[in-house]
Amino acid sequence: MSVRFTNLQCKEVICVSDGRRLGFISDVQVEIPSGNICAIVVPCPNRFPSVLGGREEFIIPWGCIKRIGPDIVLVDTRPDDCKFPRPPHGGR
Repeated sequence: MSVRFTNLQCKEVICVSDGRRLGFISDVQVEIPSGNICAIVVPCPNRFPSVLGGREEFIIPWGCIKRIGPDIVLVDTRPDDCKFPRPPHGGR
C-alpha cells in the first residue's frame, strides 16, 4: 500500500471501539534509516487553550490502523492510552 503524506493530512481519525472522532492527522513518525511510518500524530482537541502551550496529541501506532478510506482513517486503540504532551518546539 502506498499513501502520500499530503493525502493522509486530509483524513479524519475515528476510533472504532467507541466511535470517537480524534481529529485530523497532522504528522507522522518515521523510523530511521528504514523510512517506515511507525505512528500517526493527531492534535487533541483543545477545550481550554493554554497560554503556556500545554497541548496534547494522540500518537497512534501504525499497527492500530484498521482501514484507510477516502475521507477517514479507522483506528483500534484506546485514545487515553495514546495521548501524550506535545513536546516543546524544536523536536521530539
